Amino acid sequence: MIPLDWNAWFWFVLAAVLLLQMLDFVSEHLNLRALASKLPEALSDVYDEEKYAKSQEYTRVNTRFGRGESLVSLGLFLAFWWLGGFGWLDGVVRSWGLGALGTGLAYLSLLFLVHHLVGLPFSLYDTFVIEEKFGFNQTTPKTFLADQIKALVLGAVIGLPLLALVLWIFETLPMAWLWGWAAVTLVSLALAYIAPTWIMPIFNKFEPLPDGELKERIHAMAETCDFPLKEVMVMDGSKRSTKSNAFFTGLGKNKRIALFDTLVERHTVDELVGVLAHEIGHYQRKHIQKGLVMGIAGNAVTFFLLGLVLENRALFNAFGVAETSVYLSLVFFGILVQPLNRLTSIVGNLASRRWEFEADAYAAESTGNAGAMIEALKKLSKDNLSNLTPDPFYVFMNYSHPPVLQRIEALREQRGAS
Repeated sequence: MIPLDWNAWFWFVLAAVLLLQMLDFVSEHLNLRALASKLPEALSDVYDEEKYAKSQEYTRVNTRFGRGESLVSLGLFLAFWWLGGFGWLDGVVRSWGLGALGTGLAYLSLLFLVHHLVGLPFSLYDTFVIEEKFGFNQTTPKTFLADQIKALVLGAVIGLPLLALVLWIFETLPMAWLWGWAAVTLVSLALAYIAPTWIMPIFNKFEPLPDGELKERIHAMAETCDFPLKEVMVMDGSKRSTKSNAFFTGLGKNKRIALFDTLVERHTVDELVGVLAHEIGHYQRKHIQKGLVMGIAGNAVTFFLLGLVLENRALFNAFGVAETSVYLSLVFFGILVQPLNRLTSIVGNLASRRWEFEADAYAAESTGNAGAMIEALKKLSKDNLSNLTPDPFYVFMNYSHPPVLQRIEALREQRGAS
């Protein structure tokens, strides 16, 4: 542990974290100001005034809660940094004599556990106070505790070996950034492939869609769309929340479409077929492949930049750490790269919003029933208390899906043109 050096790295990191905090604050402030008092006409058939007011209050409460959590996290980070916490913890862990690899794993594990514990009260409040207040929460304390334990165990089983491999690569191999990127990419692809059958069932039950009209219609549509549908699964989302969703998961021959049980219960067959057609649209328009390529390319840039700042003496001085190391280089780089991560997130969300429009259009075209997709979006919006009038800047910064009114308008234009 050494005194912090107020060098260029110090000021860059400080400016980056404060600027990102300010951007979030501004976008959230604009988003709250954009809440319109009048219910949009396009959703007046599924919303009443009481439900609309409740959706707005849900946005307000979550925004204020998120602000509080962000400010607490920022304050704790700055205090830990400025009081020499990184250097102090490094000295403690080094004194255990675990060797370079063991010291790195111990240090990073301790940081992760502290971060997890700091976030735990916020997660509890969000689940058992906010979500409970608005009628969403179905999680019991037992389920919450089990989820926490499962996530930590799974993180240790998967994360620690991968982390050890990355540390070893950067400790021993030339062109380490390239090998590190290749290793993480291969592991990520393998996890994406096995997730539907080995990882996701750890947290939720997945059962095949029962025989009946819905299953027949879905398989007929998949055949019409030339989509290799292995199976449609129903997930017990109601175990934790009353919210509804559907998603596409898996790679190669392990592709699956999963529907929340709450979605199946609340929507007509036509609406559910439209939702499934939307998910198939992502596959047919190659959004899955494009997303993978973007992610892999982004990881390559990240690892390349990591290689440039590895064990940078001035960076370690800015954090008050006496001895350079690969494991602390990962920590400091993770802090340093936040502006780039935000930029790539904005670019990724921009692409994702465009892909959602394309998937909606595909669903309307393939089913010949844009109205069913519109009704599904309306019900999903109401059941999830979505913000109907988000601010454009907030959407630009945070939304991976277009606002529901924009999606409905695009579908109506398509229906009118057909």
